[in-house]
Amino acid sequence: MSRSLRRVDLTPGYLLHHRPWRDTSRILEVLTREHGRLTLFARGVRAPRARLAAVLQPFQPLLLSWSGRSEAPLLTGAERAGHVPALPPASLLAAFYLNELLLRLTTHHDPLPALHDHYHDALAELRAGTPAVVCLRLFEKRLLELLGYGLDLATEAHTGRPLEPDGYYHFRPGEGLVRVRTREPRSVSGRSLLALERGSLCDARELGDARRVLRAALEACLEGRPLATRTVAKAMLRKAAP
Repeated sequence: MSRSLRRVDLTPGYLLHHRPWRDTSRILEVLTREHGRLTLFARGVRAPRARLAAVLQPFQPLLLSWSGRSEAPLLTGAERAGHVPALPPASLLAAFYLNELLLRLTTHHDPLPALHDHYHDALAELRAGTPAVVCLRLFEKRLLELLGYGLDLATEAHTGRPLEPDGYYHFRPGEGLVRVRTREPRSVSGRSLLALERGSLCDARELGDARRVLRAALEACLEGRPLATRTVAKAMLRKAAP
């Protein structure tokens, strides 16, 4: 559907962010499966006893309805798309990180059904107890692919040769993976890169190498803009340190 349509009824989506609007209303940022990310005005949801206030919660699958031709139409209804348990408290920061990536890197009115599905699956994995570091790395990889910034994790940039599991590589945004002779502080192993390509990250070395490569790729997309959730995570680590 185009953004010119007057009405959309009960389409799957998630609430990514909200902020106050006037006295009793909110401005919502939502990710929908069929219409992409968009802004909705939600009237009266901050009023006492507002029914929708309990429904419009992050990380819960929703069915959203709206009407209007503007860039920010009016929310006309919302309901839960089934019952799912709340995220474990230890996974909340990871989930907010996913939301921030979507808010920073996606554009309005760009339908990406697979992205909605990957987000849905990542939340399900967090609920099921999958380690957050695994969920985040695989979501980052899929997000980059769907946005047109997918990484070639199978071949060396200069020669086109297949990556060797026992080799070491530097990742250069905009260029790709470049073979280095020996292991260096900034290098990543071919074995880790091939594991990331397969989506089967296991040990600490693979996860650490995947984090290094994906962070560099995401920072290039973000053009140096910091992520608030990373700042919060670093502050929490400093506070927890003895």
